Amino acid sequence: MSLTHDITNDADFHDQLRRAPDSLLLVVNFFAHWAAPCKQMHTILTELASSYSSESASSSSSSEPIAFLHVNAEDLVAVADSYGVESVPYLVLIRGGEVLETVSGSNQTQVRSAIEKYAGKAGAAGREQPKAAAAATTAQLPPAQTVEIKPHPGHAHNDGDDHGHGGSGGANGTNGTAIQIPSGDAPGPHDPSTAHEMKAGTTPETSAASAKEELHNRLSSLVKAAPVMLFMKGTPSVPQCGFSRQLVGLLRERGVRYGFFNILADEEVRQGLKEFADWPTFPQLWTGGELVGGLDIVKEEVEKDPNFLMEYAVKRQPGGPDSAPASALASTQAPTATS
Repeated sequence: MSLTHDITNDADFHDQLRRAPDSLLLVVNFFAHWAAPCKQMHTILTELASSYSSESASSSSSSEPIAFLHVNAEDLVAVADSYGVESVPYLVLIRGGEVLETVSGSNQTQVRSAIEKYAGKAGAAGREQPKAAAAATTAQLPPAQTVEIKPHPGHAHNDGDDHGHGGSGGANGTNGTAIQIPSGDAPGPHDPSTAHEMKAGTTPETSAASAKEELHNRLSSLVKAAPVMLFMKGTPSVPQCGFSRQLVGLLRERGVRYGFFNILADEEVRQGLKEFADWPTFPQLWTGGELVGGLDIVKEEVEKDPNFLMEYAVKRQPGGPDSAPASALASTQAPTATS
């Protein structure tokens, strides 16, 4: 099996699963071409695939420990639904027909950590190994790299601070991935494999300022993750407040293709976006990186202009169904089933 494979249809996907050895880790990447975070995920996986390929070439082993399958979630809807994909990018790690873990969003640290967690165990499941053999298995992991964590778009209950009103206007800004700094002198079992070094002269104040700037960068990327972005409570299939449900219904009625972000899954985004947008309520609808507003504002705009948002609508065949799903997948950083 090739290290990287672009899945073209349902039969191709199931054939890849059937032919995969029980020791092979399958990393299934669900994506959508229009979503910017998916392009970032593709870059991350390409780099990882290259690392594993190089390790395999220099190893005496004739088999790959891992394979990457790329699945267009909008083309292969049945496959995506079978794994509960509600947002993209979305990774599913499979070995021996069993789902080991899922990762939602394009957070480089989370993606690499999840893959490395299982890739080093390829071929070792179900049997004990002496220390020398275990060390040899570990050697199949990609070499440790020093990287700078760049800003990543995210992604997939109701309380009194959020409602459906909004104000139109723009917002400028730009965050990065939140890094957990290990405590103590030695890293613990839950500490990340790589942590930022504290530069000379860094103080708690400068560190806080840096964290705020990173959040600003992250939010700037999130609001531009799709031409139309909806920041809501819950997901389009399971809204968690009435205002979010109504706005989802309005977008679907007009056939608008949109991305969404579940703010209940990421408190940092939920609180940060209030300041970033200078608007304290949800849901929030953004187009082209600019804030439109909440439910009331969107309703008013639709009443004033029947063609409002129609430039983002899916093209329809005369007398027929939409040529593409009216409800688009979106990015999220939230845990499974939320970037």
